[in-house]
Formats: sequence, structure tokens, C-alpha cells
Amino acid sequence: MQSQAIPYGAWVPGTPAGHVSSSARDQQAAAVGSRSAASVQKLVSENAVTVVGRRGCCMCHVVKRLLLGHGVNPTVFEVDEDDESDVVVELRKLIGEGLEDWPQFPVVFVGGKLFGGLERVMATHISGELVPVLKQAGALWL
Repeated sequence: MQSQAIPYGAWVPGTPAGHVSSSARDQQAAAVGSRSAASVQKLVSENAVTVVGRRGCCMCHVVKRLLLGHGVNPTVFEVDEDDESDVVVELRKLIGEGLEDWPQFPVVFVGGKLFGGLERVMATHISGELVPVLKQAGALWL
């Protein structure tokens, strides 16, 4: 007997496995979009390291892989193109209004505070300052 894999988040109760009706898909997308911006603040406050970036962004992938290489399991919040403006507004509230060009994705939060983007993460990694910052935030125990 062969079974068909069900894509994560695609199954709706009452529908055959692997099938999502277009109306159910639209309802799921609307629900995710409405709560996505508000959940950024919650993720940042609840996790030692949070990476916010566009879905499929190679720079976000680089940051994630670098952190994973150090033994940190960052929480990654992927932003869809449709939700980007709402998330940027929420990030500006978290970061502060004084920053004109921010946020540029990826945005990395360490210990509930803005750490920076890809350049800052790479610079602190190269200088050897990244590991102590991660230890201080509770993301590393060794």
C-alpha cells in the first residue's frame, strides 16, 4: 500500500489527504497574514536568537547556517511577499523609528534586542565576538 505525503500545513480537516480546496487555502493564507506581523514581537521576546527574513532569501539561509554551525538553533521567521509591509511596520516598532533604512532582511535579534543584519553577524563572527554574545544571550551553553 502506497501512501501520499501530506505537505506541512496543507491538510484541512474533512478533506482527503493531500488535497486542499482553494477556499480553504485562501482562508489559511488570510489567517497567517493577519497574525504574522504580530507574532514577530512575540518570537523575538521568547527566543534567544530570532532571524527574520524573506522566504527563500539566500542571505537569510547564510545567517541561519552560520548560527547552526555554532550550535545555535535560531528561530526563523520567514516573511511572504504579501505580508512584508506589515512585518516591516512591526519590526520598526521593535527597532525604533530612528532608523531610516531599516529593516533590511535578514534582521537578527539576539537576547530580545536587535543585533543587526548579515554584515554585523559576519563581522562579529570573523572578529571572534559572536560566540560570547550568543553565550551571554543564553543561546549557547558551552
